[in-house]
Amino acid sequence: MSETASPLIAVDRLAVSFGDPARPLAAVRQVSFTLAPGGTLGIVGESGSGKSMTARALIGLLPESARVSGTVAFDGRDLLANRERDWEAVRGRQIGMVFQEPMTALNPAHRIGDQIAEGLIHHHLLDRRAARAEALRLIERVGIARGRERIDAYPHELSGGQRQRVMIAMALACKPSLLIADEPTSALDVTIQAQIVELLSELRAEYGLALIVISHDLGVIADLTERTLILYGGRVMEEGGTSALFRAPAHPYTRGLLAARPGRHKAKGEHLDAIPGNVPAIADFPPGCPFFGRCTDGTERCRLQVPPPVAVGDSLARCWFPQGQASGGQA
Repeated sequence: MSETASPLIAVDRLAVSFGDPARPLAAVRQVSFTLAPGGTLGIVGESGSGKSMTARALIGLLPESARVSGTVAFDGRDLLANRERDWEAVRGRQIGMVFQEPMTALNPAHRIGDQIAEGLIHHHLLDRRAARAEALRLIERVGIARGRERIDAYPHELSGGQRQRVMIAMALACKPSLLIADEPTSALDVTIQAQIVELLSELRAEYGLALIVISHDLGVIADLTERTLILYGGRVMEEGGTSALFRAPAHPYTRGLLAARPGRHKAKGEHLDAIPGNVPAIADFPPGCPFFGRCTDGTERCRLQVPPPVAVGDSLARCWFPQGQASGGQA
């Protein structure tokens, strides 16, 4: 991917809130990033950090009560100005999404072949016979064995890994230029996780896709993405090249996530490192850094003032006291 390529998607100060406009509950706070055609981006954070809400804002699938501001420029046009009819032309056809829970995202009353074919009929105006043939090709391409038998199966007749492959086939059916994978390996055993990661990597190269991977699994992010955003409280805590960010994390939240990985320099029987406390409810985040209250280095300044992005190596950390910052930086 060229560093100078025009962005396929450019997100600028995306914000999503709920409740009383006078006292809004902010689920996503001023999130910005760009992604070039064929590029890869990881979005990491604990449950409740705003990852999935950010993804749903990109495809117009937020609750009706949500208020959205900022800009989501996709292929040169602002998607947030879309009406529902405009969104229908984007979802599936230009932006595909692998949802977090295949068992709830798939319709239990319809055969998987019909569900894959539906987008082809709607967007590409194929007849049912041609759409079924393409659905079978996709089923076989994503690695579901005995495709001619499985095409008429219902979701409950498949394993978790097979259902995830069906979701990937559905997302790819109309050959989108951007694929968003929301927790694509959650609830799968380690062997199946590795197979899904390998499949996504192969398909990205084969189709020339840009890929956004949302996950709490840092291993998946390391395997699939070139750049990473670390989200907490709906705000970007740190961003940078995935390898460099994981090798030398600057933000205490990033360091905490990396230290808590299973098997990280721990002898048998030792407790895993853990970040103190829990992710607060939306209404309970402090006005400054959202990580204040769980951070061992937090001060009153952190509680009251939102830190600006500070360059640390090749990364940006939104922290008043980032690790690895050169002298003379942000006080």
